[in-house]
Amino acid sequence: MTEPYVRPARFADLLPFAAAIDDGNFIVDRLRRQHNGLGVLFFAWLGTRPAGDVYLWLEQAEERPIRRHLPGVALLTHLQVHPELRNLGVGAALVEAVEQYLAERGRDRVALGVRTDNPAAARLYTRLGYRDWGHGKIVCYARATLPDGRVLEEPEDCYVLVKDLVPVTPAPRTEPRPIGVSRGC
Repeated sequence: MTEPYVRPARFADLLPFAAAIDDGNFIVDRLRRQHNGLGVLFFAWLGTRPAGDVYLWLEQAEERPIRRHLPGVALLTHLQVHPELRNLGVGAALVEAVEQYLAERGRDRVALGVRTDNPAAARLYTRLGYRDWGHGKIVCYARATLPDGRVLEEPEDCYVLVKDLVPVTPAPRTEPRPIGVSRGC
C-alpha cells in the first residue's frame, strides 16, 4: 500500500483538489490566505490521487472562548479525507505534517475543534495525543459554498482539543578543532 504524501499546497494543486473535495471556493480562499501568510493549506496524496486536506489557521481564532483561553495558539482546521480513502492513514499523516511544521517553527501547542457528533474524528485525535482543553464545548461555524456561490454558515457544537508539541531545536554548532591540535587537560 502506498503511504500518504503530504506537503503545503501550491496553486498548481488547485484543480485536482477542488475536483476531489467539491469545494473549489474553499481551496481558493485557503490558498489566498496561505499566500498572505495567514495559514498553511496541506494536501495529501495516495500515489497520484488527491486524498485529503487540512488547513493550519495561524490567524487569531474566530471563536471568542478559544481566543480567551488559547491566545496565539495555531488551529488545525477543516481536516477532510476523501471518503473512499478513509482509514488508510491519510488523516494521521495530515495531522502529523501540521505538527511537524509547527514544531520546526518553535511552536509548542496546537488546538482544534471537533464536532460533538463526529466520534470517528475525536477517536483519531485522541489516538494522536490530543486532549480536552478543560473549558467545555463551544459553538463553531462551518462555512460551505453553495452551488450558486453563496456562503452558508452553520453553527456546530464542538469540543476543543489541544496537544503540546515539542519544538525542534537545532543542535548547537561545534567549532571544528584544527587537525593535530589537542585540548589540554
